[in-house]
Amino acid sequence: MQELIDLLVENAKEHYLKAVLAGAGMCIGWIIGRWRARRNWERREFYDRLNVSLNLISDNTLLIRTLLEKRCEEIFLNTAASKTVIDAARNTTLQDCLLPLKKEDYWYYLNAVLNEISEKFAEGPMLRAMGQQVQCQKFTICLTSEADGNLRMRKVRAMVIGETLLSNLPEEPPRFESPHHDTRWKTLKQLAAARTKSPEKFLTVELCFPLPSPRT
Repeated sequence: MQELIDLLVENAKEHYLKAVLAGAGMCIGWIIGRWRARRNWERREFYDRLNVSLNLISDNTLLIRTLLEKRCEEIFLNTAASKTVIDAARNTTLQDCLLPLKKEDYWYYLNAVLNEISEKFAEGPMLRAMGQQVQCQKFTICLTSEADGNLRMRKVRAMVIGETLLSNLPEEPPRFESPHHDTRWKTLKQLAAARTKSPEKFLTVELCFPLPSPRT
């Protein structure tokens, strides 16, 4: 009988120790998570977010419009791929905002972004397939993380810009809706120069949009 009691006590101690260690691990993880979140907020660094933005010039004004924003893991669908993108975003420079990813892997990351954009604008191709009138345009996609200190937040940013516009950026800067958009203009200039030197870092997507109904 005593042997049974001793066995039960020993098992209870073992499970108690495991429970304490598991609880301590969860507590430490929670504390580290809170610390990282506060640090990132103070630094305005949100590398786990991927922002997809459309860049265009209208009436000689640079316009920047967010198309979508999601967590990196929702775009790249793999923890290892997301971590690679986030680490690359931390290592961009003022002189080179394009993510320093492996040349042979770059297409996979860009294609993940392309799929997300294509899904968002799927109506146009469907209408085109049904013979309806649509307007189509080719856009260039690339992955960046602008490192200019003038920025409000650091994120992974997928730039979307008309292929024709990127190839024919004006020499003189346009007007800016906000003073810190000067950083984006510098980025676009960088991208235009890099597209010829590093074509693997860019991908083209054709987006189609329904034509507005004629007024009666």
